[in-house]
Parts: sequence; C-alpha cells; structure tokens
Amino acid sequence: MASSTQQPLSGLWKPSHLQAMHYGPHTVKNHLLSYLPSDTSKAFIITGSSLATKTLLIGQIESLLGPKHHAGTFASIKQHAPIDQLDQATNAVIKEPSIDTLISVGGGSPIDSAKAISHRHHEKQSKYLYHITIPTTLSAAECTAGAGYTDHTGTKVGLFHPELMPHIILYDCTFAKETPQKLWLSTGIRSLDHAVESMYHPTAPEAPAKQLCLSAIAQLFEYLPKSKKEPGNQDYITRLQLAAFSSLSGLGLNMGGGLGLSHSLGYALGAPYGIPHGVTSCVTLASVVRLKAEKGKDAQQLARILPYIGQARTGDDRTDAVRVGDAIDGLLKELGLDTTLTEHGVDEGQIPKIARLATKTEEGELYDNVAALVKNKL
Repeated sequence: MASSTQQPLSGLWKPSHLQAMHYGPHTVKNHLLSYLPSDTSKAFIITGSSLATKTLLIGQIESLLGPKHHAGTFASIKQHAPIDQLDQATNAVIKEPSIDTLISVGGGSPIDSAKAISHRHHEKQSKYLYHITIPTTLSAAECTAGAGYTDHTGTKVGLFHPELMPHIILYDCTFAKETPQKLWLSTGIRSLDHAVESMYHPTAPEAPAKQLCLSAIAQLFEYLPKSKKEPGNQDYITRLQLAAFSSLSGLGLNMGGGLGLSHSLGYALGAPYGIPHGVTSCVTLASVVRLKAEKGKDAQQLARILPYIGQARTGDDRTDAVRVGDAIDGLLKELGLDTTLTEHGVDEGQIPKIARLATKTEEGELYDNVAALVKNKL
C-alpha cells in the first residue's frame, strides 16, 4: 500500500468498482429494479429481525422484486454478524444456483454479512455475487471492500478484497427514518470516527479522502443535533447519509491495516462485550484524539478539523487537536450519547484483555496508554 505524505504532498487513490450511489426519498421504489444486473436476476435479501418484523420495509422490497426476481430472504442477522447466522445464510444462498445478487438492508452487520457471503460463495462456487445495499444507519459499512464477522470464540474476523465492495448504494431517507434514534445518532458518531481517524491514517490520500472527511465532519457536527431535534426531517436524514458516505468512501482500495486506534478499541470492546460499534465510538473517539494530540504529525492533521466545526486555529497543533477531542465530547453530551464502559458491563479486571486486543501487545507505551484510557472510561 502506498503511503500518503504531507511534505512532499504525495499519495495514491485507487477507486473501487462501486457503480452508483443514489440518494433521496423513495430511491428504493424508484431505482432498485433498474440496478439489478440483468432482466433475469434473482436476488436474495440479507437483513436483521427488527427490520423484518417491526417495519414494513422488507415486505416492500420483496413486493418490488416480485416472484420474477425474489429468491429468498434471510432475516436473522444479529449484531456483529455472528458466524452461526452467517453459515445459515451462506448455505441458503448456495442452495439456489440462480441467485446472482445480494440485497443487504440495515446497518453494518447485514452489510458486512452480505460481503462475507459473497466471499464464501466465491470460495465454493468461484463467483462473487452482485451486491446492492440499502443502509438504514450511519455506520458506512457500505463504503468499503472490507467485512467483519464474529467467530465462535467471540473474536472479530476481518476480510478484505476489492470484489467485496458493494456495486450499488441506495440511500433512502424513507427507509432510514425507521431507525431508532439512539442507533441513528450513535452510528453517526461511528461515521465521525471514520472521518477523524482517516485524517491521520498513513495511506489516506489528501484527495478525495481527507477533503471528503473534513466535509463529513462539518456535516455531522451540524446535522446530528438537528436530526435529534427533528428525527423525521428527511433532508437532515439524507444529509447525514451523504456525510456517512463521505466519511469513508474516499479511501478507496489503497487501504493498509486498520483505520486507527479508536477503531481497534472498538473491535476489542464490540463483539467480546456485546457493545454496538456506534457506542464504542462514543466511548473511545474523543480520548483517542487527545492521545493522538501528543504525536506531532497526527496532531497536525487533527488540527485541520477545527475550522470545519466552527472554531479558529491557534497555530499550536497540539492545543488545537486537544480542542477537537473536547468538541467531540461536547457533541456527545448534546446528543445524549456520553456514556461509560461500566454502563456496558466492563469492569477494571477487563482492562488488560482490552488493551491486549486493541494493541496486539502486552506491554510498552501504547499498551500503557490504552490501558489508562480504558480505565478512565469506566
């Protein structure tokens, strides 16, 4: 993977095979059928039980597809994409050779599950599946060629291949408005986590990635509070969906390693303790930003965020980076999302395990810093 540098300004952007991103009211009703890869395509829907049983959305998609295009629905994907449900869904898809398309509906777990199913389908049938995704949260899982699922030990397993990138993204505010507010807002912080950590990621290109991330940060700071006050406002919903897209889509395929420390902590806290990734970002992001403020190059990139959240830079990168962390804390309080790990069942005895999972080490400066950060969030 090619590194991105500021002095000299250099880097690499490698676009994915994403064919279209449609946004606005009723994009599913108006455009889903036109994006099927052929007139004879058979599509299999991947989603969770809440959308299938508590809303009419999945039924609407099934009706749109009709007998001609609907090959089946798997509606049991759970949080963090457990392998048991992934196995069941994969087997259901492989049993029907006519299926050429997956339609994922929901947040990160159904979207990642569809990617993982495509990966397994290729392993067994030597063919990746066409993937149309209809996101209903702000997790931005639709924007990458990576996927994660949880194995039998509770460990998050990662996959990455260019062919796992969805082909079509349909952002439909009439679908997203069904998402519970806390989930909607907390996944917005997950998008903020993507955008902030991309600013100091070693392979993130200046354009389009960092320019899009700065725009995403500005939009998230502006529209998350507005969406909290007016949760049914379709314009706010759509603007936040576009911010989620901007937070991660600009990285493209030149992505080496994990996104950053806040994400590593999120994986260490998420599946092992049953904490949603939106919530893990609420716990970790501001503290990680303040920790990164002590690193000169990271602080320099974080300081660039200040004007995009309505604050003037002082010229001192460390001071400005710390102020970014403080602003994130302020946003969390405004949204009612400030929380502690104790509230989610994590106690002091778990600190060594979390620090080890997040840093892949058992000692050293990074391990000590992460252990202290976790303790401070109890």
